[in-house]
Amino acid sequence: MWLPFIEQVLNIDLSGDNGGQFADTVTSVMLLGGSDVDRRQFLAASAAVGLAALDLPDVEAVTRRANRTGPVAVGMGEVTAVRTMATTLGDAASELGGGHARHLAVRYLTVDVKRWLDGRYTEKTGRELFAATSELVHLIGWMARDEGNQGLSQKYHLHSYRLAAEAGENELAATALRGLVDQAIDLGHIPTAVRLAEACEQRGRGLSNPKALAYYRNTFARAAAADGDHTTAAKLLTSAQIAIEQAPALPGQSWASHYSHGRWAHESGMIQAKLGDLAAAEEHLHLALDIHGLDRKRTRAIVLADLGHVQLKRGNTETALATWNEFLDCADGVQSVRINDGLTNIVARLSAVPDSPAAAELGERIAARA
Repeated sequence: MWLPFIEQVLNIDLSGDNGGQFADTVTSVMLLGGSDVDRRQFLAASAAVGLAALDLPDVEAVTRRANRTGPVAVGMGEVTAVRTMATTLGDAASELGGGHARHLAVRYLTVDVKRWLDGRYTEKTGRELFAATSELVHLIGWMARDEGNQGLSQKYHLHSYRLAAEAGENELAATALRGLVDQAIDLGHIPTAVRLAEACEQRGRGLSNPKALAYYRNTFARAAAADGDHTTAAKLLTSAQIAIEQAPALPGQSWASHYSHGRWAHESGMIQAKLGDLAAAEEHLHLALDIHGLDRKRTRAIVLADLGHVQLKRGNTETALATWNEFLDCADGVQSVRINDGLTNIVARLSAVPDSPAAAELGERIAARA
């Protein structure tokens, strides 16, 4: 039964008049969005909810909603509108952080997209609409995580996965699983992360998109490295590099097709750092910044923070301080928990740095941001 699962995930009671209704994924995600708008309290992210993504999806979800009476006729124009909005809001969030526009994305989901999902459409259009909605829901989950709301983010990623699986879109489904993997690693649920990462890579294995293959293989490599499985991580890193070297430079239409050479270099560098190869890590981070030209303020700032940490570990203190000053320049105006975490980590490391004019100047700049 779906209803107890929805009650657990959303932390709400549906035992009243709604108890006899069939609660499908669309109903569930709209309840989630409505609760989000109402600012209710949500459960913290957990390994158990993340693994719920691996349950069998509802294969009849689109069929049930297709070819029925509805208040509005829906075609590919509406599907394109959802994808255009997801792209526009995603571009803003990538530049300025997820905290800037998430409420707009949630309102769009629960008002406009809901009306279309409840409308009249063919099964073919329905699958496209489910897929486009999955992209939007995934973006909202990413935004919530970038705000620091891990529990809410996990629930959106879970619904994104189910919508994609119900639409028959393996790339979107694998991308949603990747979001859950990243959360599981950050929250310390390493065995769960490995299981989800393996499922992510397996679901995307048959795709022809080389960027998607690199995306999912590096996801699995990161989980394996966190689990101490250096052999598997190194093998997957090599496999991801082979895939990204075959990928075109320009982004494609799908979410995974935006996995750029710069993002690959950044992630590969951080996996190398986890494996203990700091020289390779620094090389990859410079590759991301200097050659592949990361152009989003938020992304570039995160890479600079990571690069400074690697440089400090290698004993290049003055270089690290200069890199962190560049990070502060780039992070100005960005609302992201990743930026806040970067600042916290720098402050923690500054206390162990020998006194110098450069260290004092950096400390003063960080204090002025408080």
